[in-house]
Parts: sequence; structure tokens; C-alpha cells
Amino acid sequence: MPQQPADVRSADQSVPLDWAAVRAYLARNGLRLDDDPPPRQFAGGLANLNYLIHLDGRPAVLRRPPLGELPAGAYDMAREFRILSRLPDALPFVPRGLFLGADASVIGVQFQIIEYRPGLVIREHIPPELAGRPEVGARLSQVLLETLAAIHAVDAEAVGLEDLGRPAGFLARGVSGWRRRGLAALEEGSEALHAELGDWLERHLVPDGAPALLHNDFKLNNVILDPRDLSPVAVVDWDQGTRGDPLFDFATLLSYWVHEDDPPALHDMAQMPADEGGFFPREQAVADYAALSRRDMSDFLFHRVLAMYKLGVIFLQLGLRWRSGATTEPRYAGLTAIGTGIVEFAHEIARGRAF
Repeated sequence: MPQQPADVRSADQSVPLDWAAVRAYLARNGLRLDDDPPPRQFAGGLANLNYLIHLDGRPAVLRRPPLGELPAGAYDMAREFRILSRLPDALPFVPRGLFLGADASVIGVQFQIIEYRPGLVIREHIPPELAGRPEVGARLSQVLLETLAAIHAVDAEAVGLEDLGRPAGFLARGVSGWRRRGLAALEEGSEALHAELGDWLERHLVPDGAPALLHNDFKLNNVILDPRDLSPVAVVDWDQGTRGDPLFDFATLLSYWVHEDDPPALHDMAQMPADEGGFFPREQAVADYAALSRRDMSDFLFHRVLAMYKLGVIFLQLGLRWRSGATTEPRYAGLTAIGTGIVEFAHEIARGRAF
């Protein structure tokens, strides 16, 4: 029996799927879902559910949206599958989409099957085998910045994605959309904080930059690395992919780029170990991205605040799943407090007391 990788859950810890229904559906489409080894859910992640499966004798990843009611337009499997069907033609580190399960009646939602790329995933901590090596943080910083710049340099028309998203008005829609989502998910007692920050964003709205292809949630744990040289093997989680202002995409990465003296909420979100691995300071990351992309960063404060607010709202939305009873996973219990803390930090950035 093929060996299961270490980053999958045991059968009793995996969120169950109707694998018999999946197997029958795939068989009708000429594909064989193997039952040895059985499917196992990957560890990590707070939203989409990913499973290691074996399809026609080869490993692959089945990906589906999270359980419960979903925000409109979020966790779009068909959108992600379209990106993963075309973008690998331009970027070798993008895993290819293999199959779209468009019939939502099979498991209650659409799902997709994606090429499996084994490698190293770094989550909240630098792994022991890399700890204590001062060059690791600089190398990871370089890889993240160069990989994101490469994504932004893709000719969308050349890969058939020129009609993806709506680049015109991208930033204005971001402000209005995240204000609306924030009001729907906020923690009781924080209404004034959201209102003040939303007003700041509307007053400081800047024109959209020249559009580029965006990942929209690019961070370290969405990059699978070659453990030998830490080069990118795969960039995953493209369900928010679109076209728009690339500075917002970079600001999204920077929102996970934690400094040692950042507020507790940024450390508690445990998304990227930038505070422990000798990563570049945020200011250096901005300068290096500007040099790689040759983009004007003079309006970047707006993008920085909007991306930080978006991140806070996402954690509040995930926390609402706990508050509403949509999930009972203990990992969700503290996410509301983290979300509010991130929004407070976005407010500090807007007022010039932090970066």
C-alpha cells in the first residue's frame, strides 16, 4: 500500500465525505477513485477542505468548499478550476486542474480534483530541520517576493484568462464589499471601529493600478516548497484568483508578514512565522517588491490598510461560523478575537502609528 504523507489526518479526524457517491460519479466520467489507500483529509487550513486521494493509481487532491452556509461568490470551485486549467501553461509552479465535479448533488457542493505536488509546507513555525539557520528567513522572503512578482507578470490573454474578474473599479468594490462583510460578521461592541476604518478607506480611495493576475490569498503556507533549496514546487488555493490591482495582492501577503513587536492578534493567527525566521522587515519587502515589479508604491498605504481590514474580516467570518454553530471545531473558537485585533491593527496603520 502506498505510504501516506505525514500531513494528513487520521480517518477519525477527517471530515467525512460520501466517497461512494464520489466514486460512482467519477466512474461515470471515466475516472477510477481507488480505495487503497483510502482518502484522507490534509491537516491545516481553516476554510476549503482538501483530501489526498488516489485516482487511477496516482495521487491527486480532491478539494471542496467548507461546510455550512457560504458567503456569496466565495470558495468558487469552478472559478479556481478554470485558473488551474490554464495558468500552468505560464507558471510551472501552478498545479494543474484535472477534473471539475460540477454536479453539486453528488456531495452537496461542487468540487474539483487537482494535481498533487509533494513538498514542504511551512505553517505557523519554522520546522526543526530549518530552525537556527540564519539564511532561511532571507531565502523564504526572496522566494515569496519573486514568486508573487512572477504571478503578476503573467500575460493573462496568453493563457486565456483575459476575461477573469472585473479589474475596473476593483479597489472601490473592495472597500464597499469588505465594509459590508465586516458589518455582517463584526464582534458586538466594535461597530464604531469598523465604521471609522471604513470611512477612512472611502476617503483615501486611490485609482486602480494597471491590472494583473492576482492570487488574492498569497502567503507562505499556500506555497509548497522543495525542501532541498526552498524553491516553489506549487502555489495552491486559487479560489479567490482574479485580475485587479497587483499592489492589493502584495498587500495581502504583507498582512501575514508579522514582526516580533506586532499586536498579539497577528501572532495568534499563526499563518506565517515571519517573526521567528529572520525574514526581511516589511519595509524591505516593500522595496524589494517594487524593484522586482517596477511598480509605483506611492499610494501603497491605502492598499496596506484595505488588505489588513480584509484579513480581519475573514477571521471574523470564520469566527462567526463558531458563534453561529456552523462548526464545533475548537480551532474556530478564538478566531473572532483575532479578527477584531487585526481590524484594530489596520486602524493603527491608517492613523500612521504602525506599518
